[in-house]
Amino acid sequence: MFKYILRRIGAMLLTLFLIMTLSFWIIRLMPMSIFENPNIPPDIQKLLMSEMHLDKPMLLQYYYFLEGIILEGEFGTSVKVRPRMDVFEILSSRIPPTVQLNFLSLLISLPLGVIFGTIAALRRNKAADNIISFLIVICISVPSFVFASLLQYCFTFRWPIFPTLYDSTATSFFGTLHSLTLPIIALALNPIATIARYLRGELIETLSSEYLLLARTKGLTRAQATVRHAFRNSLVPIANTIIPMITGIMGGSLVVEKMFAVPGMGGLLIDSILAGDHFLTVALLIFYSTISLCTILIVDISYGFIDPRIRIGGGK
Repeated sequence: MFKYILRRIGAMLLTLFLIMTLSFWIIRLMPMSIFENPNIPPDIQKLLMSEMHLDKPMLLQYYYFLEGIILEGEFGTSVKVRPRMDVFEILSSRIPPTVQLNFLSLLISLPLGVIFGTIAALRRNKAADNIISFLIVICISVPSFVFASLLQYCFTFRWPIFPTLYDSTATSFFGTLHSLTLPIIALALNPIATIARYLRGELIETLSSEYLLLARTKGLTRAQATVRHAFRNSLVPIANTIIPMITGIMGGSLVVEKMFAVPGMGGLLIDSILAGDHFLTVALLIFYSTISLCTILIVDISYGFIDPRIRIGGGK
């Protein structure tokens, strides 16, 4: 198992390096200049470009970029969004709201998706299954920002229960959670439906299998057979949905953060791309790529624990 984990970590680091390289070259080759500002005098622009190694060839720029990350842990300096401010300082102030929003959305999605998927599978072709299946179609088809708009209209305008925008002055966890409730719900609906849909299909197939019928004949109740045998075999394909699910939550949070004025990474990424702030944009792309790759790593490792045949096959 240790070698299996090391191989997965090595593959993750190699993929991250390739993504970082592609992000750097693509962003730097964009037509928008970093110093596209008439308010900065030409001599100051020349001095700043020399300081940031932007007057060097692209290959040397990439060398200095890697040197700053590996040796100094620096991603550069923001030029437009937060002028003359270190990129890492900007990210460190924006990461907590985004992590809270995405983590709490995922924390809600996993148990609720499992519960609804299990109920739909056990109550197949009955009223509960039909209702859950209908809601699954709605939640998967409608984008998260549409749900966010409906939630804002219902619970901030019609019934002012929650604040319309994120309260950045809240000092307690519950105060922050109160202002994040609506964006969390808006982002969690699609993942809940995705998990419930896949788990329902896998459980229905597993519950009709021969080995589960054998477990029932040995004296296990339907609930015991489902918990002890059906769930484990259904978790491998379900775990594979976590990767696109987390990517979907992070992609949806780009818009939802803007709608609720959450001072997170999503709004910052949009601002940096529109402003042409190359250093900040590359750092944000690396951040999102790291989150996605760490998710893939966790899912790959969980495969080995859920089904030992996967890590044995991977070893061969």
